[in-house]
Amino acid sequence: MNFKNSKHTSLLVLLALILVIGVNWAGSYVYSKIDLTEGQIYTLSDGTLKVLNGIQSPVKIKFYFSKNNENMPMALKGFASRVDDLIEEFKANAHGKVSIERLDPEPDTDLEDAANLAGIGAQSLSNGEHFYLGMVVEVGDQKTTIPAITLERERLLEYDIVKALSKSAQPASVQVGIMSPLPVFGSSGMPMMGVPPTEKQVFVSELERDYKVTSISADAQSIPADIKILIVLHPKNISEATLFALDQFVMRGGKLIALLDPYAYFDIVQGPSGPAPGGTASTLDALTKTWGVTLDSSKMLSDMQFMSGRGPQSMPTLLSLNTDAYNLDDIATAKLGSTLFAFSGALSLSDVPGLKAEVLIHSSKDSTLVANKDGTLRGDQAIRNFKPSNLNYPLAVRLTGQFKTAFPQGSPLATKSPNVDSSQGKSAPPLNANPKVASTSTGKDASSGTTDSQEPQLMQTHSNNSLVVIADSDFINNEVAVEIQQIFGQKIVYPTNGNLAFLQALVDQYAGDDALVSLRTRQSMTRPLTLINEMQVKAQQAYTGKIKDLEENLQKTKESLQALQKSKTDAQSAAILSKEQQAQIDQFKVQESQTRLELRNLRKDLRIESETLQFWVKMINIGLVPLLLFVLWGGLVFSRKRA
Repeated sequence: MNFKNSKHTSLLVLLALILVIGVNWAGSYVYSKIDLTEGQIYTLSDGTLKVLNGIQSPVKIKFYFSKNNENMPMALKGFASRVDDLIEEFKANAHGKVSIERLDPEPDTDLEDAANLAGIGAQSLSNGEHFYLGMVVEVGDQKTTIPAITLERERLLEYDIVKALSKSAQPASVQVGIMSPLPVFGSSGMPMMGVPPTEKQVFVSELERDYKVTSISADAQSIPADIKILIVLHPKNISEATLFALDQFVMRGGKLIALLDPYAYFDIVQGPSGPAPGGTASTLDALTKTWGVTLDSSKMLSDMQFMSGRGPQSMPTLLSLNTDAYNLDDIATAKLGSTLFAFSGALSLSDVPGLKAEVLIHSSKDSTLVANKDGTLRGDQAIRNFKPSNLNYPLAVRLTGQFKTAFPQGSPLATKSPNVDSSQGKSAPPLNANPKVASTSTGKDASSGTTDSQEPQLMQTHSNNSLVVIADSDFINNEVAVEIQQIFGQKIVYPTNGNLAFLQALVDQYAGDDALVSLRTRQSMTRPLTLINEMQVKAQQAYTGKIKDLEENLQKTKESLQALQKSKTDAQSAAILSKEQQAQIDQFKVQESQTRLELRNLRKDLRIESETLQFWVKMINIGLVPLLLFVLWGGLVFSRKRA
């Protein structure tokens, strides 16, 4: 044995050991990583990084998790570990502005009381025990609670945390305006004409829980400067002056959510025989055409895949939408569940430089457009002349980018500022950066927008803005979105679908940091072993087929036995098995035994293949890096020996 080579080998091993220890020691002080996952599940999105870079005040994240609960399933522990990794990413990218406090609220402790006081709700395990998995985000005195972090919302987890952070950093309640000719804030009715009073719509009450909601007149000539989000609901017969006010609202950076409709069923009008659904139309084409979106107000969307009802009650213009209709990459539509759109229209999109159109909800390809007069038909009458267009019609669209005014020739208002030169193409400053410039007029009355003087017209947005156009206004009406019951004199409201959640999600996005709009859902961190699942499905199909064969053979044997019994004329001898009957029964027993043996072998083979594949997957995941290090070390030793 060469003593010199042995000495060099030992020295290399010692150096490699020192290197591994040193790298691990340095890694405890320097945070760095490389994300090689397919969906970049360990990398924060650009929108999140933008929010973190803009943090001005220290942020504390209190992470509540019952990690010492012995009955906690491994899948749930793994999920909680991924949540912990995610908030660690927040901390690592916040330049020292984010700190994390990890708390374990064990039963009957002060920490459990603190969790309950903070609004963290106890979740239940299958055995009836409770555990805590929630979060509180604190920015100064402002606190926002995520009461329950669940595996079902894993794809939305990053958004939920950024939303909580943004909400906690919000200095004051966001102002939301609602402009509509409909009595969404309630009305006293017209008893003399048979029109009863109405209560405030539930969607308004829900928004008032989180925001300061203001009614904006449907004929307003300006939008108050403190309104950040404006919901325009069924703007029928809207004046040119109000269109200009909406245009300037968008130009200054305001967030517009427009609910248009070719047939607003719940626009109640006074007919010859009393109040009745109006079926009136509304568009904002004078504005939206400039931005590449139009709505044909004479046609409804008819969809055979999403139609409601069956048989004589089927109605293809009453759309029961599900996951197949949603953009699953957008926060607002990722977890909607079912939604119901009544007599909605379809949006047409065209390319506009500087703007990006993203479809949030669309029809199936088994759909077409029908005239409004035919849209309320049911059953055979509704589908008799149906011809699918093989197109996915957009029902809801988000536009993002730099918007230009729809009034390049100047304001349509009678009084214009004598110093305004519309041809100069002035860009709008950021929203509320300069109240004097951010509003198109100085208003005496915030709701009506009556003015004394007109501000200079804004010709385009200062930076990227965003708005949403929806081709239905009925979907948030109480009759469509909720069920209201009276229990012991108390009004109880139950959402019947995801309609209100959709509108609430859009408002939540626009109420926070602008970066929230650009956030997308994360790739699911739970990646199934698809090859194993495919093996199990194939085996299960074979297993089911064998059972079916066995049951068919059993039924045939019984039928044969009954036929043999009926052929007997002697009632007493009919109770005694003949040789033919006995032979057939023996044959069935043999066949049954062979089939059961095949099933046992099938299950055994499936189990062996599945366990083998899982074993090698684990070996590769666990042993690949050590193996590569060993190969590297062997290569170094070999090269030294050759030298």
